[in-house]
Amino acid sequence: MATLTFYGAAETVTGSKYLVEADGHRVLIDCGLFQGVKSLRKRNWQPPGFKASSVDKVVLTHAHLDHVGYLPRLIKLGYRRPIYCTPATRALARLILLDSAMNQERDAEYANRKRFSKHKPALPLYTRHDAEQAIRLMRAVKRNQWLQASGPIWVRLHDAGHLLGSNMIEMEIRTQDPPIRLLFSGDVGRYNAPLYHDPTRPPACDYLICESTYGNRNHAKADLLEELADVMQRTTARGGVALVASFAVGRAQQLIYLLQLLIHSGRIPRIPVFLDSPMSVNATHIYYDHREDHDLAEGQLSGRRSVLKGPNVHLASSVEQSKRLNKIDGPAVIISSSGMMTGGRILHHLRRRLPEARNTILLGGFMAYGTRGRALQEGAPTLRIHGRDVPVKAQIESVSGLSGHAGREELLRWLAPLPAPRQTFLTHGEPDSAQALAETLTAEQGWAVSIPAWGESFELSGATS
Repeated sequence: MATLTFYGAAETVTGSKYLVEADGHRVLIDCGLFQGVKSLRKRNWQPPGFKASSVDKVVLTHAHLDHVGYLPRLIKLGYRRPIYCTPATRALARLILLDSAMNQERDAEYANRKRFSKHKPALPLYTRHDAEQAIRLMRAVKRNQWLQASGPIWVRLHDAGHLLGSNMIEMEIRTQDPPIRLLFSGDVGRYNAPLYHDPTRPPACDYLICESTYGNRNHAKADLLEELADVMQRTTARGGVALVASFAVGRAQQLIYLLQLLIHSGRIPRIPVFLDSPMSVNATHIYYDHREDHDLAEGQLSGRRSVLKGPNVHLASSVEQSKRLNKIDGPAVIISSSGMMTGGRILHHLRRRLPEARNTILLGGFMAYGTRGRALQEGAPTLRIHGRDVPVKAQIESVSGLSGHAGREELLRWLAPLPAPRQTFLTHGEPDSAQALAETLTAEQGWAVSIPAWGESFELSGATS
């Protein structure tokens, strides 16, 4: 018997964890951190729902925190076996996990020093040592080649177009002929997205586990460069600083690339661009090393490295360099993480820039419910940061074209060539988003669709020969 259990990304957009069991073998697809509202974050401190040491292998779709951020905790709970991913995912996950551990240790120390935590003392979920142990277990595998994950469970990776190294995971459970076939979409990328390839056409499957982040809405059809140019022109006219909340890996590089294109074409002034994130700085170098994983269709500028670097691009790695940015006057751009404003250096910049009307806070993608980014999207008059309510006077702007997730139409375009699976499970979406996509797939394509609950299990069976 084979089963599939959803231990994350069920009726929410974070914490991706899918456990497949067959003939006593257990493979975990993704191992993400829960983010957002407190009820979700508390799950990170609870037992994951399965014994960590009983898992045979972990296979990763990509390196974002909501897909890999629980790995150090899994190690802490007893997992000691290989973690499979692409070379680029391994390189990026190393940065993300070490940064996550550092932020958690630092935030716990800051909370204890400032005495605003209810916990005495405040503790990190995991430490740098835990993250380093997880990194040592990562094994790089190539795309488009079958790999025996454990026993009868085989996997093959295909480019998902979402992030450097990102994949959908094709799985075969070879306990019968033909095998039981599953497809885990991971995060499906956008068509014609800057820096990334289009998502690969999905292979046929018996069971589809598909993300639904934008299952109920499309991205604006406005030209991305035009949209970004408009925001920057208005910000520079006010003499303000554009503070961009960005995922340190992926979106930060897209932003630098697009801003450089606008500057080189004369559509915006040659303003300084500050990248304030040690992880983003290091990630940019990883992009150089994995050129095959991204494209520069919008423009090559004068060479590969100049796309992400230039005399107007300034990299801030140290705490001292970051603090000096508080003295920067506009016009300028500061790109900092985290992307949903849940922690990291962006919080200090928000405290400095939010109270001034000439500044712009630029939101570049999906903001999960309960995050500071979502609060700003919904017009919050103040933002709670480090125990204080900071007034929101800056202009809040969104550039939807920067999202790394396929919109509703793009998801349907990606799914269109796929023969009807025996069952489709919609995950990684808030309930209204998943429900809207489920209704469309049921009504228009006649698919059997479920929206699994956290911890829900399903028995798997394949086609008869």
